[in-house]
Amino acid sequence: MELTTITNYLSGNTYPGRGVLIGKSDDGQNAVIAYFIMGRSENSRNRIFEPDGEGIRTRAFDESKLTDPSLIIYAPVRVLGTTTIVTNGDQTDTIYNYLKGGRTFEEALRSRTFEPDGPNFTPRISGEVIVEGGMSYKLSILKSDCGREEAALRYFYEYSDPMDGEGRLIHTYQCDGNPIPSFAGEPVRVKLEGDIDTFTKTVWDALDENNKVSLFTRYIDLKTGEAETRIINKNQ
Repeated sequence: MELTTITNYLSGNTYPGRGVLIGKSDDGQNAVIAYFIMGRSENSRNRIFEPDGEGIRTRAFDESKLTDPSLIIYAPVRVLGTTTIVTNGDQTDTIYNYLKGGRTFEEALRSRTFEPDGPNFTPRISGEVIVEGGMSYKLSILKSDCGREEAALRYFYEYSDPMDGEGRLIHTYQCDGNPIPSFAGEPVRVKLEGDIDTFTKTVWDALDENNKVSLFTRYIDLKTGEAETRIINKNQ
């Protein structure tokens, strides 16, 4: 797969939906994580990220305008020891509980399916980052098979020795539409450049101005395990 830049890949796509990006910084010193959310409806746009322990949660920016919290209020990021979990839904908790019980990322997601929001049937995207004597990571997408409510496709991708300055990006939708077409193909290979502030600005600036809502980024030092985090909320 050809290497592309975050700017070239995301710019011009008005609605890639929610996205998970994982990789290694260009100096080889940090694991890199990003999670972004976008929204078309007032309910989806009425959100912010806020810190929650070592992870984050989504919260309604204006509680009086919240109509249906079921698929928009959740913990996208949780940490268990040297493992960071990042997802676009409440499967974060499923993965966390499975790992805590000695089971695997894959086992957790085989117990789940895509979101019940037909006709879109939004895919569930998930990532697991392990920083222990280096780094490794996994990505997954659970999506409907040809728009059928009863049929799920479950894809898993494992990266055991990521290259410096490269990451993989997976997101929920190919682009805007009605119904919205699900992401297709392998996670996209993207170039990672600069420190956390440079990286954060690159991702945020590449997202569509009208539809972007919030962005979380994290650099984890591969030697010390110390994490540095940034959060941008359009509503703040």
